[in-house]
Amino acid sequence: MRTNFLKITSLSFVVLAGFPGQSRAETPVDDATSEPVIIVTANRSPQPIDRIGQSVTVIDSAELERRQNNNVADVLRTVPGVTIARNGGIGSVASVFIRGAESEQTVALIDGVKLNDPSSPGGGFFFGNLLIGNIERIEVLRGPSSVLWGSQAIGGVVNMITRRPTEQLTINLRGEYGYRNTGQLVGNIAGKAGPLSVSAGAGWLRSDSISSFSEARGATEKDGYDNVGANANLNLTLTDWLSVDARGWYSNGLVNIDGFPPPSFSLGDVNEESRTREIVAYTGLNAALFDGRFRNRLGYAYTDTRRRSVNLDGVPIESFAATGRNERIEYQGVFDIVDGWQATAGLERETSRSATSSGGGPFARSRARIDSIYGQILVTPMTGLSLTGGVRHDDHNRFGGATTFAASGVWTPGSIGTTIRASYAEGFKAPSLFQLQSNFGNQLLQPERSHGWDAGFTQRLIGDTLTASATYFWRDSSDLIAFVSCPLPRTGICVNRPFGTFDNVARARAEGVEIGLALQPVQALQVQANYTFTDATNQSRGNANFGRQLARRPKHSFSGLVDVRWSFGLETGATLTHVGSSFENASNSRKLQGYVLADLRASYPVTAEIDLYGRIENLFDEGYETAFGFGSPGRAGYVGVRLRY
Repeated sequence: MRTNFLKITSLSFVVLAGFPGQSRAETPVDDATSEPVIIVTANRSPQPIDRIGQSVTVIDSAELERRQNNNVADVLRTVPGVTIARNGGIGSVASVFIRGAESEQTVALIDGVKLNDPSSPGGGFFFGNLLIGNIERIEVLRGPSSVLWGSQAIGGVVNMITRRPTEQLTINLRGEYGYRNTGQLVGNIAGKAGPLSVSAGAGWLRSDSISSFSEARGATEKDGYDNVGANANLNLTLTDWLSVDARGWYSNGLVNIDGFPPPSFSLGDVNEESRTREIVAYTGLNAALFDGRFRNRLGYAYTDTRRRSVNLDGVPIESFAATGRNERIEYQGVFDIVDGWQATAGLERETSRSATSSGGGPFARSRARIDSIYGQILVTPMTGLSLTGGVRHDDHNRFGGATTFAASGVWTPGSIGTTIRASYAEGFKAPSLFQLQSNFGNQLLQPERSHGWDAGFTQRLIGDTLTASATYFWRDSSDLIAFVSCPLPRTGICVNRPFGTFDNVARARAEGVEIGLALQPVQALQVQANYTFTDATNQSRGNANFGRQLARRPKHSFSGLVDVRWSFGLETGATLTHVGSSFENASNSRKLQGYVLADLRASYPVTAEIDLYGRIENLFDEGYETAFGFGSPGRAGYVGVRLRY
């Protein structure tokens, strides 16, 4: 853990109770408003937390503002059951693992629109380019969730929600500067004019950053990052029961990267940049019938991800190019049958397209379509008890059909402050276009499958000032797609695949415990912490790595947070994060050492509209790697100003 662990022992005692940014999800009432916390992601429609049987974490706008992070990955690393691996500094490749699942088995959403990139090898989402910007809320749904969210929802779902339109004119501006010439500007304006409600914003960030190749291993150059982004959310009320909404999100990032240059072909400095442009668009027609009891939505969603890598040595040469597009037509209906009984049903058609090219060669193009139908019912048969059950069927034009089930329940017995939750759910992930149709593709692939369950409780104590929670989870994944070599003689799926192909040959299991405490004895003090144990192992019998720990999946992680609001307006806080050791490879022959990070932050309201803030990240300059050979930022300081009107 390095000697820095000893330096922060005293700080760790301070942040020993509670769990960071999670209290809004685990408590049934929002402390600031005394209103029930509303969850959108779990049921694809707003529901109070006391009717949700699944494990959900909510990081709201107040928490995001306190934390001051500029990218989503740094926020997610403190969520129970979530670990992050990044190939360098901000803007570089970042992988999100939920409860030991693969990063490509995580569904990422912006305002409910799926963000997966069909042109990536595993069909996943590139978290490295995702900045906080005008995101005001993050919901993390843990566990298989394919009944409502379809393919990829094996580990869970991360839903980022941008700033909503407001009744009155509101303006938010933020600017900061700090470590290695990092500057950021973010702005948003929202309001309503007659039947039209609007929220729109933009952001810019640039940084000299660090070397992707670890500076501790001899890197000599910095790999800078630039990003511009924009967001928009519009709602037009046509009648008291009919409305149109439109949403858009744009991000364009450029980051210098390192790689494996000749003649050694080992990780080192290279003069290459990676460009990622992402466009998300959605428009929908909403109709509320029968006095609002039957809410209908017909929508069209479009995502376009364009990635380019350019070698800058000599004459710039495009070494890689990829474009992935998704078009989704969807209908969803939510019907309040009687008080406490609600039915949800939907239809979807998703068409995915991919085009990839290497070394300036011709583009390889592929396409797939998947049609889906799902239904779910939520019932409250008695006070304090809610039960949910659902089923989904997906029909893929390549591999055929996949059916998934889910059920969950939540029970609050009496007024003793106890909440008990349990869920069973299944997940699947369709083979990516690369796995199906590339030069290594196998069109006989079947979807990856999983089933799992969790059970836990939340207990409120000492007049609701202390909340304790614990959850056990278990998931078994089968038919996982892995790359296989094709030695001579080549038969079966290896015919015409001299360099190998993909096959459904792997199996994995993940189980563990998430424990959290939250303490708020007075309004001005909030103390939080969580601990997660995850045992994610290879269960492919006959495989040389059977029983070994999955790569980059640490068994132990801890996060603690304390925030204090002083009587004269100053707010101070600290976050402590410990991630245990893990392995870089499937054979567990290369170890990634565990690490401890300590962050400090403060903010002060100069006026009712202006705040000054600052933070120090990695206070004790811990040297660590979340991916072997790739660097991570050292001690870093930032100062900024927030304006709101």
